[in-house]
Amino acid sequence: MIIPVGIIGFGRMGRYYLKEFQKNNNYQVAYICDVDAESREVAHKQAPDAKIVADDAPIFADERVRVVVLSTTANVRLAQIRKAIDTGKHIIAEKPIADTIDHEWEAVRLVEDAPILSTANMYLQNAWYHHTMREAVDRGELGELAIMRICHMTPGLAPGEGHEAEGPSFHDCGMHYVNLARWYARSEYKTWHAQGVRMWDWKDPWWLQVHGTFQNGIVYDITQGFVYGQLSQQQTHNSYVELIGTKGFCRMTHDFKTAVVDIHGVTETKHIEQPFGGKNIDRLIAEMAESIMSGQRNPLMPSFRDSAIASENAWKMLEDARKHELPSIGTHEELEEIWEHRRNLKDGYGLLPRLNKNV
Repeated sequence: MIIPVGIIGFGRMGRYYLKEFQKNNNYQVAYICDVDAESREVAHKQAPDAKIVADDAPIFADERVRVVVLSTTANVRLAQIRKAIDTGKHIIAEKPIADTIDHEWEAVRLVEDAPILSTANMYLQNAWYHHTMREAVDRGELGELAIMRICHMTPGLAPGEGHEAEGPSFHDCGMHYVNLARWYARSEYKTWHAQGVRMWDWKDPWWLQVHGTFQNGIVYDITQGFVYGQLSQQQTHNSYVELIGTKGFCRMTHDFKTAVVDIHGVTETKHIEQPFGGKNIDRLIAEMAESIMSGQRNPLMPSFRDSAIASENAWKMLEDARKHELPSIGTHEELEEIWEHRRNLKDGYGLLPRLNKNV
């Protein structure tokens, strides 16, 4: 079966989707839509057989299109979700699935009541290394899971570079880790206490750490920020997940190329190194194709509900940070240095397509 797909939004993520669709024999990219003329020019070069449009109306009007990818900004996704449902198209959406919590829950209700398949790109749920560690938990290698420690700090997207509709970094990026902790715990959040920092005098915290408990008693801490050496001579990052049980532990680190999992269990000690896997879009679209062909939703696909829960909790954690002392460290002049530095980077963390159109 060949599944015609339309990609709406051809920025950084839209280009990732195109590359993976082009590798998958079950899909044909029929349309690419973007309001930006330069992005459409890139689309023409990268997908010469696709129809390149500036408005999404032809995609929704074309009955042949089975799947739409919503990789625009969050403030327009709810309207596009409504169009997809009205025209009977399956949906792959970037997170957050809408621009406000109320709109996100409306999107959840719409897709759950509609005869279509939908998924949100909560890509960590599809990562081989997280499945490897959760399987170790399920085998009892750690005893009873008690503590989760998650950290993700990179130079990343600087304040003011875009994605305002997705919120500060702890929401735009951090909601992935809020979702991941819930996925591991198999429980809902119960408590949290958050501390943030307003780096470079920006209005929002660009670094945040939160700790608390789940309803089943598991405790967690999550640290996220795009503050890790923005002007370092040589840029790097710090990313890890640790699961600590009553008998053993396991941990994961990566360098965005190779992921390493160490399991120190009661019956096994393993050191596993495999390719990182990036955004795992290949797995997500494969799961969607399998679901369409079988008529049964693949349970591995993250749901709109997963995304909405993660988004809502990330916002609550940000609001909790605002209730405490929220220091401002650094100057706007330093932020301007960062903007200029990132404008001239050819290879860096989280560069926007307009900075590097070949991404």
